[in-house]
Amino acid sequence: MNDTSDPIVDLTNRLLKFRDERDWKQFHNPKDQILSLCLEAAEVLELVQWKNGDQLQAHLDANKEQLADELADVFGWLLLIAADQGIDLAAAARKKLVKNEAKYPIDLARGRADKYTEYRGKSE
Repeated sequence: MNDTSDPIVDLTNRLLKFRDERDWKQFHNPKDQILSLCLEAAEVLELVQWKNGDQLQAHLDANKEQLADELADVFGWLLLIAADQGIDLAAAARKKLVKNEAKYPIDLARGRADKYTEYRGKSE
């Protein structure tokens, strides 16, 4: 990953350099990386636990920097896992969006929160 004109590639390279300068690659096996991703995602969850309605948004507004830090941690782990597994994350996200567009056609999914299996085949 050397294309520094791409911000995702640039950020990934910076994360890899940060890790390598500290000799942390030795600790980054796939299982522990994925566990770390989940633990960081749980820290995002912790920010909204026991908050509802207006209280929720007010809490997020008051803790925006903490939310940004936790989201950045999640994003960082995603980038590291993808890099170590040889996955172009941006390409994978684009490919998944195409799949989701097919699963959730606008005419069937608009305004609905249920899973596609709930309405699949009902318009056919």
